[in-house]
Amino acid sequence: MTKRVLVPLAAGFEEIEAVSVIDILRRAEIEVVVAGLEEGPLAGRTGIRLVPDALLADVADREFDMVVLPGGLEGTRRLAADPTVKRVLAKMMGAEGKFVGAICAAPTILAEHGLAVGRRVTSHPTVQEKMKDTVYDSSRVVRDDRLITSRGAGTAVEFAFALVEALLGPEAVARVNQGVLARL
Repeated sequence: MTKRVLVPLAAGFEEIEAVSVIDILRRAEIEVVVAGLEEGPLAGRTGIRLVPDALLADVADREFDMVVLPGGLEGTRRLAADPTVKRVLAKMMGAEGKFVGAICAAPTILAEHGLAVGRRVTSHPTVQEKMKDTVYDSSRVVRDDRLITSRGAGTAVEFAFALVEALLGPEAVARVNQGVLARL
């Protein structure tokens, strides 16, 4: 059975974090749906444009095994303010008990909505003070059960492989990394 991952995307996203996750997951043969808050193309923080596969509003009620939030301060701010993102996260982290990944500034979305209380998390150091009521860990990638967080653009490939491992296991990581050659 193919795993399915939702990657919500908003203007101002961090390009390395979004593309690394999308690419590594797709190399692992995971279906990735990139869902824009608005119709694309959407510009990242350095102006690189990505065209989402769909609008978030059109796919939010589909079944996913994981949702992954890329960082970037402006993109994170927009994702945090979106009621559909909040609803999807609450559903995934609540009764459904699915995986949630967030990198860089994006873990603040979870903290802002009270979804990371008491959880072991990390984030970009510049937003650490916003990680209220969490157990903060400055490791590069942190997994707390079904919640996986990471620090920033420089940890994006490690983060993406942690997502693959969570969904498919270490064998899939080894298989994909034969072509990627990342230091894991």
